[in-house]
Order: sequence, then C-alpha cells, then structure tokens
Amino acid sequence: MKSRNVSLIIFLVVLADQALKLYIKTHFYLNESHNVLGNWFRLYFVENEGMAYGWKFGGQAGKMLLTLFRLGAVIFGVWYLGNIIQKKYHRGFIICAALIFAGALGNLIDSMFYGMIFEDSYSGHLAALFPKHGYAGFLHGKVVDMLYFPIIRDAHFPKWVPVWGGDDFEFFRPIFNLADASISTGVITILVFQKRFLKHHPDNKPYDTIETGAVVNDDVQVQ
Repeated sequence: MKSRNVSLIIFLVVLADQALKLYIKTHFYLNESHNVLGNWFRLYFVENEGMAYGWKFGGQAGKMLLTLFRLGAVIFGVWYLGNIIQKKYHRGFIICAALIFAGALGNLIDSMFYGMIFEDSYSGHLAALFPKHGYAGFLHGKVVDMLYFPIIRDAHFPKWVPVWGGDDFEFFRPIFNLADASISTGVITILVFQKRFLKHHPDNKPYDTIETGAVVNDDVQVQ
C-alpha cells in the first residue's frame, strides 16, 4: 500500500472529525442535544478533559500527562506507519493502523489548541472561534464529543443482579466523537482479523541448484 493512500485516509478522517467538532462547538450550547435518527441517535454536545468516551484520568495533572502521551503516540505513529508500509504489511493492517493514528491525531488537536482558539462553552452561550483570550492554555484544551447512541433507555437491572440490581440501565451510554470511533474501529478490526493481518508467509526465496550430467547409481560415493 502506498504512503500517499495512507496519508489520504488520515487526512479525510481528521478533516471530518475536526469539521464536526468545529460545527458543534460553535453552534451548540454545552449539554445541548438534538435528535438525528429518532431517539437512538443524537448529537449531544459535551466536553471532556480525559480519555476517549469521556473517561477521566487524574485531574489537570492527568490531563497534561494524557496530552503528552498522545503527542508521543502520534510521533511514534509517524515512524511506525512508515515502517509497516516499507515492509509491505497486510493492506488491512496498514489501514487499521492509519485509522488509529488519525483518531489519536484528531483528539490531540483538541487538547493542544482548542483552549487557545475557542471561548469556553456553557449553557446559553455559544463559543466564539479565535477570541482575544481562549479558555485555557496550550495542551489544556478540552476534547469535544457529540455522538450519542442511547439505543436502550429507561431500563433497569433486575433486583437479583449483583452490585447493579435495581439501578438504571442504558445502552449505549458513552458520548464520543469521530476520532474515538476511528480508534475503536482500527483496534477492533485488528483484534478480529489479527490472524489474517499478521500471518507469517513462508520464505519463497529461490535456492541455487547445480545441474550435472553425472550418472547416479549404487557405485557412486557421496562425501
């Protein structure tokens, strides 16, 4: 697979991810929600300072470490993608690696720059793009999430279920973005097709042979 095709995949994923985030950030109030396909697919604007799907990690210090980790992962990803392209890995594996890289890059952009280029979002206030003062400094931006699929809502765990018995149940609860979806798609696909993607091919290198017109019989001694 050619590197320009991989670059195109990454570019399109990051472009779509950032375009949707910019639209949501400048057109939705924080926690505003709109149905897209009935009640089971919504655009629901939230922001998080943690990992994918809104998971938290250690406050501001954790936020900084997570952003630096993403930066390191993106730098490593550039080298790794070049390496597997050069070694002609399975096309599907390269595409999945590109999706994971694109997702990491998309969320890294939020963490690095959104605090500086946006106003803060809150109820009743639409954030302006490129204000005089952003809501946070470099590396402290919040990741914009908006994809919400509450397929099963207003359900309850049966009383007999340990720990969660009687509690409310909802599937799918996390709110995420296209970058998160790209990462998840790449990882899950690799796990499902790992035997095909990482299959070792036999060494097909031809071996030199020596042709001879000598007669081979029981009287010939092999040394």
